[in-house]
Amino acid sequence: MTKLLPSIAAMFFMLVSLSATAAPVDNQNPYLLIEVVANQTFDRFKQEQAKIAADPEYLKVIVTDELMPYVDAKYAAYKVLGKYLQQTTPEQRDAFADAFKQYLIATYAQAFTEYTNQEIAFSPAKDFSKEKIVSVDVVILAPGRPNITVAFKMRRLKNNDWKAIDMVAEGVSLLASKESEVAGIISREGIDAVITQLGTLAAKPITPKSNAKGN
Repeated sequence: MTKLLPSIAAMFFMLVSLSATAAPVDNQNPYLLIEVVANQTFDRFKQEQAKIAADPEYLKVIVTDELMPYVDAKYAAYKVLGKYLQQTTPEQRDAFADAFKQYLIATYAQAFTEYTNQEIAFSPAKDFSKEKIVSVDVVILAPGRPNITVAFKMRRLKNNDWKAIDMVAEGVSLLASKESEVAGIISREGIDAVITQLGTLAAKPITPKSNAKGN
């Protein structure tokens, strides 16, 4: 099974603000949410380098604590299942959603090993008062290389909070591409096989960037 999340996911963890000052997360403003969560996540990342160096798996703790509360993992999982959602039992749906969330955590944690203190620019806030889905653009400033723009799709919940549901980089939607990939696996092997494979990928140890080429 190929990776369900390509290098697009790594870009999520390059959201580095020039300010490291913690601030309350405004769940009802998608633009401020992205900026503040990025600041706080990378502030913790920098403060806990000793723990990370001693145990790279600790990156999963940071991801779980700092990022996952603002990612609608269940919604994303159901979108990835697509037409197969209605063909699964409630137990299979729950198992897939949990496996997908754990895989996201592991993939995001691995992406953190790519962090090299890049600077970024956030897109200006727009009027979102009547919107249910908004796109928050983040421009990654990489010296000596072309800038990279990543759009984060944010979804308004019934309580007016916002959560991230998708990423689009270079015109490629994470959910759309993964829906196609998962559909192929389900059609060949079934939903239970996908759940098992997701669990296997989620359990893979985090590999520090310096060791990645040697493994």
